Amino acid sequence: MTPVFEDAHLLVLAKPSGLLSVPGRGPDKQDCLSKRVQDRYPEALVVHRLDQDTSGLILMARGIEAQRRLSRLFETRQVHKRYMAVVHGQPTPTEVDEAGWHTIDGPILLDWERRPIHIISPEGKPSRSRWRALQSSETATLLELEPVTGRTHQLRVHLQSIGHPMLGDSLYAPPQVRALSPRLMLHARDLGFPHPFTDEAMTFSLPVDWSAQPPYSFQFEAT
Repeated sequence: MTPVFEDAHLLVLAKPSGLLSVPGRGPDKQDCLSKRVQDRYPEALVVHRLDQDTSGLILMARGIEAQRRLSRLFETRQVHKRYMAVVHGQPTPTEVDEAGWHTIDGPILLDWERRPIHIISPEGKPSRSRWRALQSSETATLLELEPVTGRTHQLRVHLQSIGHPMLGDSLYAPPQVRALSPRLMLHARDLGFPHPFTDEAMTFSLPVDWSAQPPYSFQFEAT
């Protein structure tokens, strides 16, 4: 797997939809991005993950010290991510800031009886996402998303919680919405962070040609 960027300390990679970030349970779930990368870069270590069905930019460390420093950047919210998504319907605008962003606040909790499903619950971890609409049609809206916190399935759960699940979402969308796309319409487009050793501002973007109009995307990655 060829990195988007590499240096002595880190790797920035493009994960396709359908590929696990790390190994799952069982022999049929051992193929994953981290293993493919480690076949070429044995010192590469996981720093964060993307859902299996999410595509886009992901970061790995080269060595223990780099992993420690990059993990610290995530913990202190110095890593900035933006996503693209296509959701069902037209989200109703709420309070908006000067840049046109709306906020979703909803504590997220793992539903143990239905895992890996997560739900909004007062007992969950505080979670915040921001969104703004880029394009709308009768059936769908193209959104730019920014997770302020980093909970599992956060963007998918938050959009579903306001009544606008993502197209192709096998966990959170009803069958008729799931059927509108052959893959989950969620993509990690932008990634920015200070370099863990030099403090240089690092910014990366992996655009996708998505639309609120069917067929929503003319290019779907093979899984």
